[in-house]
Amino acid sequence: MNKHVVEQTVIFFSVSKWLFLSSAVGIMIGGLMSVFLNILSTAEQTRSLLPFPFYFTLPFALMLTTWIVRTFDQNATGHGTEKVIEAVHKRDGYINAKVIPVKLVATVLTIFSGGSVGKEGPGAQIGAGAASFVATLLKFSKSDRKKLVICGISAGFASVFGTPIAGAIFGIEVLIIGVIMYDVLLPSFIAGFAAFTTAQFLGVTYHYYDINMYRAFNLDFGLIGQVVMAGVFFGIVSDLFITAVNKIETGIRTIPYNRYLKAFVAGLVMVIISYFLSESYLGLGLGTIRDALSPSTLISDNVHWYDFILKTIFTAITLGSGGSGGIITPVFYVGATSGVVFGHLTGDHIALFAALGFVSVLAGTTNSPIASIIMAVELFGVHMANYAALSVVIAFLITGHRSVFQSQKLALNKADNITIGKGNDLDDTSISIDMKDIDKVKRLRNRLRYKRLRWQVKNAKDDFE
Repeated sequence: MNKHVVEQTVIFFSVSKWLFLSSAVGIMIGGLMSVFLNILSTAEQTRSLLPFPFYFTLPFALMLTTWIVRTFDQNATGHGTEKVIEAVHKRDGYINAKVIPVKLVATVLTIFSGGSVGKEGPGAQIGAGAASFVATLLKFSKSDRKKLVICGISAGFASVFGTPIAGAIFGIEVLIIGVIMYDVLLPSFIAGFAAFTTAQFLGVTYHYYDINMYRAFNLDFGLIGQVVMAGVFFGIVSDLFITAVNKIETGIRTIPYNRYLKAFVAGLVMVIISYFLSESYLGLGLGTIRDALSPSTLISDNVHWYDFILKTIFTAITLGSGGSGGIITPVFYVGATSGVVFGHLTGDHIALFAALGFVSVLAGTTNSPIASIIMAVELFGVHMANYAALSVVIAFLITGHRSVFQSQKLALNKADNITIGKGNDLDDTSISIDMKDIDKVKRLRNRLRYKRLRWQVKNAKDDFE
């Protein structure tokens, strides 16, 4: 028989197999996500029944989630996407099914009480856990189980955020920096679309943003320059977010006190700050994100310049002290609010830069530029594509070889003169830089210091005269 015919026949049956499997898994995960999102929504609505501010429960909730996770499944701690990436790379996608109810309960408790976490981590972990359970039940091979779990990740993201294409790409792009796993591309798309459609059918609603504010923008050089600067700014914000979250989480965990006492004190600190300053840093923070993305400056002016800094701190404290949830929603918050700050600095297009921050900080903190660009189009409209592509890629590069997901594997040099250990986890990767480049940076820094000193001396003379 002709080899070409055999090849096409084998491919046809493989495609048919994964069309069925990814569709079935996507529908199942869409159903699970609708249950999770509805429980979460109901929990947030019941806050108003409390005779005191809901966030007064935060210290006790953090103690309770710490106990739940420690007692039933420690893989449910922190932000779930990290655990899923680790499972794909180190255990061929095997995830214990008991993580699903544990993660759901711990996340709902954390968000209900005001813990600063997101919902994508549970979405990814519940989706991947369900896919792993199905693969184990049907006795799939390790490679097929891994493939199905990646479909579960994509389905979880797609159904949580309402972005089926970006969710599918994110599920495969977030695993290895610089590599797209094309063999999982079709199943991931199908699983993402099936989960998104199922969740919508079961009553889940998604929020998309007004694109009319972008229609009037012309691709002029002034705006392009601002977008380039915005990309650099969002790359720096991403780097600061990664550093702050890692340092604060590590710092809390190394404090030599009882974990339940640390959880209570951490919650109490956030309660005090929220009581005297603002509640906007608690929970998902979707209201603040919507304000930042509003085309009306009267609404976006509600966002303060320090909001993204405090949200970063609250997120790190919550995750480091026993809270359970995702990290992407806080990333959206930080990106959108820092975009408002940049918009005020440039004096115009505040909603545009908030939207660019939304996706650019996602790309910078998670090393997912393609998914971030597609998400910009899905959430904000096709008119965002040119601006988003420029800002997102710059932010992705500026952040360097770092991520909020330390289990990501590295397969890409972000600069020619940097040598990295490819194929390792980010936390195990060695990075070396050419001494000539180090010397150039030192000379540039000294030159800037000299110019600053001259400027200070000149100002001092002018003041004296």
